[in-house]
Amino acid sequence: MNKLTLVVLSFSLPFLSACTPSMPTLPDMPNLLPDMSLPTLYKDDVQQGSVLTRFKINQLRVGMSKAQVQDLIGSPSIIDPFHSNQWDYINHTTRHEQDDVHYRLALKFTQEKLATIDSSGIVSLAKMTDKEKVLEEKYLIEEKEKIEAEKQAKIKAEQLKKVQEAKRIEDEKLAAEKAQAQAKVKVEALKNNIKLEQAKQQEIEVPKVIKTQQPKQETLIKKEQQAIETPWYKFWLD
Repeated sequence: MNKLTLVVLSFSLPFLSACTPSMPTLPDMPNLLPDMSLPTLYKDDVQQGSVLTRFKINQLRVGMSKAQVQDLIGSPSIIDPFHSNQWDYINHTTRHEQDDVHYRLALKFTQEKLATIDSSGIVSLAKMTDKEKVLEEKYLIEEKEKIEAEKQAKIKAEQLKKVQEAKRIEDEKLAAEKAQAQAKVKVEALKNNIKLEQAKQQEIEVPKVIKTQQPKQETLIKKEQQAIETPWYKFWLD
């Protein structure tokens, strides 16, 4: 006997019993019918606000620019016009037959650079999958290699700077010594020119002195010659 037959009989029994009083009675219907509960209506998940993952949040680093943060996790849910240096990522998700999800990530910037990462409000955010954990490990290795490469490049740059500074000091020293040597040569040349000028001046003045003194010397010589040639007795006659 199917359910439809039982239902028809349940409605027809009162009429049958009126016509045939000796008709046997049926057991209570609720004991024969199965428990039929109404199905629960399905409700779609309702998601409001920023959609974040722990994998992306873990890639945030202090010192990032606002553009880098936005490229990584998107635009913030709220930017307070009175506190433009703080970005808030807020999410409220209602899920079917599951616990609701509420999380909040607060980022603070100083001079356009990420300074503080407050992730204390993301407890209800889903944990990373195994695939994301593998990707994160790979990302951390790459980041470590990148930081090490930047460190080595910085060391090499400092060493190169020291070498260039030492070379600059050495070049300046050589240039100063060369300039000093050139100045010394110029001084010696000037001294030699002065000596030459003095010698030339002496060559010009000596003949003049000789020329002026020559008549006097000739007169004295003549007088001496005359004194020698004149007999002694002629001096008395004179």
